[in-house]
Amino acid sequence: MEVVNQLVAVGQFRIFKEPLGFVKLLEWFFSIFAFATCGSYTGEFRLSVECANKSESDLSIDVEFSYPFRLHQVYFDAPACKGHETEKVFLVGDYSSSAEFFVTIAVFAFLYSLAAIVIYVFMQDKYRENNKGPMIDFVVTAVFTFMWLVSSCAWAKGLSDVKMATDPDEVIEGMKVCEDKANTCKEIREPVTSGLNTSVVFGFLNLVLWLGNMWFVFKETGWTTPFMKYPPAQEKQPAPDTYGDAYNQAPGYGQQDTYGQQGGYQPDYNQQGYGQQGDYGQQGGYGQGGPTSFSNQM
Repeated sequence: MEVVNQLVAVGQFRIFKEPLGFVKLLEWFFSIFAFATCGSYTGEFRLSVECANKSESDLSIDVEFSYPFRLHQVYFDAPACKGHETEKVFLVGDYSSSAEFFVTIAVFAFLYSLAAIVIYVFMQDKYRENNKGPMIDFVVTAVFTFMWLVSSCAWAKGLSDVKMATDPDEVIEGMKVCEDKANTCKEIREPVTSGLNTSVVFGFLNLVLWLGNMWFVFKETGWTTPFMKYPPAQEKQPAPDTYGDAYNQAPGYGQQDTYGQQGGYQPDYNQQGYGQQGDYGQQGGYGQGGPTSFSNQM
């Protein structure tokens, strides 16, 4: 793991540490599982036909089917319970369209993911030039997302039909030899379809991956720039007038001056302690509160 981390940390391989490259790598990886689990499938079921005449019976009839699930071309020989005669029994249905469509989308998704990874690693400058690369990548990713949705849903429905067409009980109901109550037809083994179920799971998983990757590619296009909100510019506060504040706060300045209001200089004796009621007249001292004339004093 240390060697891998060192390789990823060198040069353009750092793209795999970003969501854009990492998710694209997952898309490439899971698309392989999608077409491999479906395209390489081979199933088999077994049934038995026991005739009234035991010597004409066949207790082990194996029926094989595989991708692309053209079941109407699959047949097996069953005893007719009329001597040693046999009859060909064909399966019902052709589900190749949905299966091949699913595998085709998976293969093309694999090839495109591989090409995108190569471009991310070795041609990143060309990819980001004029945002043409991200724009094309976004459109193609959106198309593949839609195709994964359609193909996965179509294959999920096709798989349901395949399971029904290859159910031994359903096959037995369509056999003429089993219509005779003297003959006994039984299911021995059902086909194993876990691999096909896995292919459907990988199909929808790829849908989620491609849908999520649309957001990371969309951010690379630069289309989100006009919609980004920037914080409003803060207004500059006026610088404090330190000279005026100091002038207004200085003692004696800015107070009411009686000189300019009364035409002459009139000191404010009330502030200096003069003009207050004297104690001379009452206590023997000189003040404004004393007698107003000398005759009154006499």
